Amino acid sequence: MATSVRMENFYWGVLEEIAGRGGMTCNQVITKLWFESMDADHDLGNFTSFLRVCCGRYLALIAQGEISNNLQDPLGNVDSAGILAREGMRRAKAQGACLQTVATR
Repeated sequence: MATSVRMENFYWGVLEEIAGRGGMTCNQVITKLWFESMDADHDLGNFTSFLRVCCGRYLALIAQGEISNNLQDPLGNVDSAGILAREGMRRAKAQGACLQTVATR
């Protein structure tokens, strides 16, 4: 993959943090995300934007307590299936509440 990525220093710092927790370099994380995105058939027209979203997602999961904020805890130990299941339940519950609100109007 030959491309250039221009982002604010904040995002580079987050990617470095993610890389460190995975025992990788920042370039390795970016390459891994690129290939995982390709495998999932995502549109990579704006890969830099995708990287920003990944950083935001990582920080949101920490804020929600889904991922430890201890930088010594490897990300490989994260229960991603459990996180996705809990998010699916929250989304379904929120959609149900929204539909109920609409029905009562």
